[in-house]
Amino acid sequence: MANTYTRLFTQFVFSVKGRENLIKESFRDELEKVMCGIINNHKCKAYAIYCNPDHTHILIGMHPVISPAKIMEQVKSGSSKWLNEKKYIPGKFSWQDGYGAFTYSKSQVDRVVKYIANQREHHKKLTFREEYLAFLKEFGVEFDGKYLFEYYE
Repeated sequence: MANTYTRLFTQFVFSVKGRENLIKESFRDELEKVMCGIINNHKCKAYAIYCNPDHTHILIGMHPVISPAKIMEQVKSGSSKWLNEKKYIPGKFSWQDGYGAFTYSKSQVDRVVKYIANQREHHKKLTFREEYLAFLKEFGVEFDGKYLFEYYE
């Protein structure tokens, strides 16, 4: 029986529901570890993760048996459940529907890891909306503005 060999790197970008700044520095590291655990439990590998106050970037080495939709469902639902159980946030926490998924070659991984690690500095110059629209343009993704994340300026 033949084996399956892959090298699939995907950066996921997703937002807090209502684009509220709910992810606090006091629990950010713990949340990122929970998300990485979920990713590892699905035979994938997190190469980089950064939870901004209102959105998250994760670079994942994907296992071929799980789809991008399934890993995002698991990461978002599992991390929401964890945040709600911990009661770090008043009220009910949830992520917005949808996500961006952008693929990279192995030669680009180091650059993407650095980009994600530098999120705090990066967003001093660029809003999340500007960043996300730049991703869509760079990757040639056609989109309808009414289906983009909720944006509040």
